[in-house]
Amino acid sequence: MDKRTKFVLDEEEIPRYWYNIQADLPKPLPPVLHPGTGEPITPDDLAPLFPMELIKQEVSTERWIEVPEEVRDIYRMWRPTTLFRAHRLEKALDTPAKIFYKYEGTSPPGSHKPNTAVAQAYYNKQEGIKRIATETGAGQWGSALSFAGACLGLEIKVYMVRISYDQKPYRRIMMEAWGAKCIPSPSPDTKAGRDMLAKDPDCPGSLGLAISEAVEDAVSRDDTHYALGSVLNHVLLHQTINGLETKELMEKADAYPDIIVGCIGGGSNFAGLYLPFVKDKIDGTKPDLRIINVEPASCPTVTKGPYAYDFGDEAGLTPMIKMNTLGHGFIPPPVHAGGLRYHGMASIISHLHRLGLVEARAEHQLATFKAGVTFARTEGIISAPEPMHAIKVVIDEALKCKETGESKTILLAHSGHGHVDMAAYDAYFSGKLRDYEYPKDKIDESLEQLPKVSIK
Repeated sequence: MDKRTKFVLDEEEIPRYWYNIQADLPKPLPPVLHPGTGEPITPDDLAPLFPMELIKQEVSTERWIEVPEEVRDIYRMWRPTTLFRAHRLEKALDTPAKIFYKYEGTSPPGSHKPNTAVAQAYYNKQEGIKRIATETGAGQWGSALSFAGACLGLEIKVYMVRISYDQKPYRRIMMEAWGAKCIPSPSPDTKAGRDMLAKDPDCPGSLGLAISEAVEDAVSRDDTHYALGSVLNHVLLHQTINGLETKELMEKADAYPDIIVGCIGGGSNFAGLYLPFVKDKIDGTKPDLRIINVEPASCPTVTKGPYAYDFGDEAGLTPMIKMNTLGHGFIPPPVHAGGLRYHGMASIISHLHRLGLVEARAEHQLATFKAGVTFARTEGIISAPEPMHAIKVVIDEALKCKETGESKTILLAHSGHGHVDMAAYDAYFSGKLRDYEYPKDKIDESLEQLPKVSIK
């Protein structure tokens, strides 16, 4: 068994239910507030943006929510995904640690994002919606929703953060191959985009701004809804399909993690894997389990941002969520991990961090690429820049085990491949890749604009 590399499930073992952490939280999540009134938001307030079934999932406290059979049928195209034992990485590090990774890069778009994209497209189609507007950072979410739109016959419009649009042209081409329309944000198609272009014609864009454009697009048309690829409760819910598979597969490997590591931008990838495990920590089954959320040092949302109410977008059109935030006006530096360049963090992750159930760490771009190359040269997988952040911390923790002689079990949430990120690798190998420190003055300025909220 120690030599075994792959642990797999059969298609029939794809989970039939998503796991909802809200049923087991020690304290409930703070309410989501209306952006105009500051009062707790109602289902009717969200109806212009989301189908009612997703709105119900957003606030549900039911522990298990059934996966529709049509969604499971599409999942069969790539799920269940494989759990790997990283024997070669362990050997290269000369560590007694046992390293496992759950790899989501085998989905058609190459990341974890279709787990929720397919579900969101399905519920929108069920409600009679013909078109979805969305944003994307590095392009994983935009390509995933484009794929889901092709599967379910929906028109997709994607506002892609400009710096990533320029850095990652093949992501745009993937979206177009699946029939979607992708444009750079800020764009001239919306008031939010035009206002930013007038202010700064060379603006690299941000996820917050792209969200503003997509929301504005959605509310302007009766046939259109908005879809978000991370942050919201229902998105993290859908991603638990991965964590539930991982739990079963770790049992097959006769192992349980001492440490779980993953990258966070909005939080859906990593939370999707660890929420079924954090339940064990909450109920006391595994009190010593460590869960390490890793973010870029250039956009240190959890490690540097206050826990406060903020808008999810730059223009202040979205509901206000209690979360760790750098301020909705913050434009992160142009690192290649575009999927991690978001000013806020999922309410669930922020809440768990506040309760002391999970940790957070920030890493610099150059160190993460070095770790990613080490992973490629041992495990063979060319990782996207986002999971490289987690790989860096996995290596650090494995080397600590080498120092102490402890044989800890480390589980990595690997969100996807980097096959369309070759320009980033080229920059690293040519010596052109650079680190970015977070611009504290810009964060301070952004935080001054946090909404003034008083909860009765």
